[in-house]
Amino acid sequence: MVIKHIMVLLFLVFRLSSATVTYNVQSFGAKPDGRSDSKSAFLKAWSLSCNSTSPASIYVPAGGYLVASALTFSGQGCKSRAITFNIAGTLVAPSSYSAIGNAQVWIKFYIVKNVTINGGTLDAQGSSLWACKTSGKACPKGSTTLGFYHSQNIVISRLRSLNSQMFHMLLYSCKNAKIQGVSIVAPGLSPNTDGIHLTYSTGITILSSKISTGDDCVSIGPGNSNIWIEKVVCGPGHGISIGSLGWEREEPGVQNVTVKTTTFVGTTNGLRIKAWARSSNGFVNGVYFKGATMMNVKFPIIIDGNYYPNNNNCPNEASGVKISNVVYENVHGTSATRVAVKFDCSKGNPCSGIVLKNVDLKFGGQPANSSCSYAAGTASGLLQPTSCL
Repeated sequence: MVIKHIMVLLFLVFRLSSATVTYNVQSFGAKPDGRSDSKSAFLKAWSLSCNSTSPASIYVPAGGYLVASALTFSGQGCKSRAITFNIAGTLVAPSSYSAIGNAQVWIKFYIVKNVTINGGTLDAQGSSLWACKTSGKACPKGSTTLGFYHSQNIVISRLRSLNSQMFHMLLYSCKNAKIQGVSIVAPGLSPNTDGIHLTYSTGITILSSKISTGDDCVSIGPGNSNIWIEKVVCGPGHGISIGSLGWEREEPGVQNVTVKTTTFVGTTNGLRIKAWARSSNGFVNGVYFKGATMMNVKFPIIIDGNYYPNNNNCPNEASGVKISNVVYENVHGTSATRVAVKFDCSKGNPCSGIVLKNVDLKFGGQPANSSCSYAAGTASGLLQPTSCL
């Protein structure tokens, strides 16, 4: 009987310790009027969540919440096993770009584990900074809307990001993250507004998302591995890009990337790999592009091994980035230019192991063309345009 009572007591203690505690940001002074700065309320809710010995939830009710300056959620010293943001409202940046324009990130998570963001909208109101940049005036670089640094076991689900000053979402040196069902929106001419940017990260999954922006829908920088992207619609934007790579002479490579079931609508590029025309020990190896639909895309399939935008201060060096073992399978649709498949590889480091299988791209109702420089590989199945490998 005594043992039975002890077991029941232990069970109740376990249940209590595992129950989720919820913190409503309005309880700490956050006002849903879009004018009152709610930064301190978010920090208070985060502090209590971190210090909780149980899983914690931070609830953001409907309404607009001004976050008037850069906000950092630090996971150092956190006791909670998991923290979830359940967001029904919108976090809004000031309309003046100077408020966050010199901050690296507007909403930053630093060294966190087991953090989930469910729902909500982040509105960085970046249009005033874009206007400044296009005018040629001296402007701040701009802020990324949402950044995770040195973090692991992250979930971002059903979040909407609007009008970022720079990147919408950034994962830097992260491990095991899932981004699912997100919506990213900025005008096609908004500068440097990449949708999702990955750097030095591993085990990243991006699923069932719609990205419309002024730069790469997804950009995969150096040091990334084990990346899975599936069911992403991109447009407007610059496509899904691996790179740019090779800016640094000593640079980790990119490997094991899968991109499946994607749609590109009116984008500059579709599936792109780009490497700077300069010396580097970087590399790309093991990339699988499968099941892409192109709708009036300027460059549906492109490897640019001589990347130097506008040729500004171009060193005219052969790219040191070695690109190998890249597969394009079941890619179809329409190109906005006659050359729909372009492999412009480095003379010093030719591309190898390129595979084309069932590629059907048309330009103006006719088969498009392909172009190869220093590229080697194989081709099979239906091929329109004819392979140049």
